[in-house]
Amino acid sequence: MAESIAFKLNDQPVRLKVDPERTLLWVLRTDLKLTGTKFGCGEGHCGSCTVLVNNVAARSCLLSMKYIQGKEVLTIEGLARGGTLHPLQKAFMEHDAFQCGFCTPGMILTGAAFLKSHPQPTREEIVRGMEQNFCRCGAHVRIIEAIQTAAAELNGKPALALPPSGSQG
Repeated sequence: MAESIAFKLNDQPVRLKVDPERTLLWVLRTDLKLTGTKFGCGEGHCGSCTVLVNNVAARSCLLSMKYIQGKEVLTIEGLARGGTLHPLQKAFMEHDAFQCGFCTPGMILTGAAFLKSHPQPTREEIVRGMEQNFCRCGAHVRIIEAIQTAAAELNGKPALALPPSGSQG
């Protein structure tokens, strides 16, 4: 039976009449037409469906709408502010940190949550922080470089000049 669920989505109040057991993933994609959040495995393993719930990375394929009641949800569509890309979005483009792009929204949102709790991460911390998000195309090295670049920008430091992935040097 449908219930009224109220939450904040990308800084906007939302109230929907939905089945409280329905997953956030399908409400975002089907009801709200926000297709940046991807269906990957449906079991919370791959990270393609990652969104931020109260600034914490969460697998939307596992979250029922009753859990979302009263919370703040941020999707990839809401990460940019005032027409300006988030530093992670810019860094992913600068480093070509994607191939097919399917995992990219989940990677970026996981990275955003990670950088909130680790503002000056080491490369090893980034690797550990991102190891639960899968990229089947093999762009992990570029993803790590992009997160390093974004961390430097968020900390007001110039990013290290890194050679392009795959180059000798």
